[in-house]
Amino acid sequence: MSDAAPTIRAAQPQDIAELTALLLEHGPNPWNYLPEDGIREHLNAIADGSVEAVVAEQGERIVGFVSYIQTRQFADQQPAARRDDAQGYICEAVVHRDMAGKGLGSTLLEQAVARLGAKGLVDIYIDRHEENIASAGMMRKAGFSELHTYADPQRRPNGSRRTTVCYQRYSG
Repeated sequence: MSDAAPTIRAAQPQDIAELTALLLEHGPNPWNYLPEDGIREHLNAIADGSVEAVVAEQGERIVGFVSYIQTRQFADQQPAARRDDAQGYICEAVVHRDMAGKGLGSTLLEQAVARLGAKGLVDIYIDRHEENIASAGMMRKAGFSELHTYADPQRRPNGSRRTTVCYQRYSG
């Protein structure tokens, strides 16, 4: 892999196959919930714009991405004054193994948050396995703080079997 810094850009429908392959190859670990059918459905939604992503490209190759959506699934986490407002949700984040530990994941998260903020979404959520230390560090570095942790044995069959929800208020 080249030493040149990756360029960050918006994902395009023609990227879907490469994004899917990257996530299915470099995303699996004991902490990540990555059902292949769900991943394919999620990333295919880039084509209709219901899912967006920022990608890191090095040369002609995508080496990382973060996907995100607008949602209302965290309404119960919102302060009363913003309970009816839509929120941003970071869905997937993956970096090629050769790029791990270089800050690329945090950079992509920051870019996704900024793009959600540009849409007027100020409450941004992301979740991870409670014991996923690498994801926890990446999220902290990108400005997320832990909100709460709950039992989630269906999505988290390993370790504590718990999910930690993290939050960031976008301030521009």
